Amino acid sequence: MDNIINLINAAVAAGTPLLLGTLGEILTEKSGNLNLGVEGMMFMGAVSGLAGGLAAEQWLGLTGAAAVVGALLISFLAGALGALIYAFLTITLRANQNVTGLTLTIFGTGFGNFFGEILGQRSATGFAQVTADTQALFQPISFGILSEIPFLGKLLFSYNWMVYFSVILAILMAWFFKKSRTGLNLRAVGEDPATADAAGIPVAQYKYLATIIGGGICGIGGMYMCMVTCNGIWVHGCVSGYGWLAVALVIFATWNPARAILCGIIFGGLTVLRMYFPIKGLATQFYDMVPYIVTIVVLIITSVRQSKEHRQPKSCGNNYFREER
Repeated sequence: MDNIINLINAAVAAGTPLLLGTLGEILTEKSGNLNLGVEGMMFMGAVSGLAGGLAAEQWLGLTGAAAVVGALLISFLAGALGALIYAFLTITLRANQNVTGLTLTIFGTGFGNFFGEILGQRSATGFAQVTADTQALFQPISFGILSEIPFLGKLLFSYNWMVYFSVILAILMAWFFKKSRTGLNLRAVGEDPATADAAGIPVAQYKYLATIIGGGICGIGGMYMCMVTCNGIWVHGCVSGYGWLAVALVIFATWNPARAILCGIIFGGLTVLRMYFPIKGLATQFYDMVPYIVTIVVLIITSVRQSKEHRQPKSCGNNYFREER
């Protein structure tokens, strides 16, 4: 039983960056833009978040909460910048969305690894790392007596603040799409931009904002990989395919932010499975393959059983030409 509880705890922690990347891509795709650059934006957010934290500590003399806020804002802005490049090319210049997204992944991956190595070279220790005070704020929060509740205490009250932040964000996003006027307008843009345009909805504005904010959320997911998974140290290639898993999880979650919470936990558990249920004689590389094998299976099942209610936004991946309306 302890092993199962520990696995669930680890799954939630490991699934948080997947959840953030998935939420960012859901928001983007709801506008009709298919951005395959999630991996690149997460890399940009990872290195920029670390750089923001280091800048707050070394240049401004700020540690702890102030450095965390700096890292959070800079990572969001970095991911948003990557998404802005994508949005300009696909919305304004009407470039192919698939090619642009793949290019953004290549660019973002190179951007992250290049500047991550630069940060390490400029450090006296040979590697870039935030201070212990800043690292401490990414550790699990103490809820006092709530954390001591048998079974539920460890399952619900033993995570860092970013886990709760991502879950709240998913719930708010689900409400936004279903209940708010702006969210319904965004869904209309993603389904049929010509009709939305005829109804007076500013299509380009909605596409830009959704894509940029979605990219910023992906950037925060990258910061999580650096600050939590890697303990505030830059590790070359730290995102390691999580962005691609997030793109697949959008389909698994059927473009539903609330359902993405469960999907993130399941796939987070698959990435840490070998640490809790090792099989003697089984190569560790097999465990590394499991999330991707399951992803393929899930995509096949989801595609076959996909209903009209749970399908991809109709205009997703297609550029909107107002002149053809």
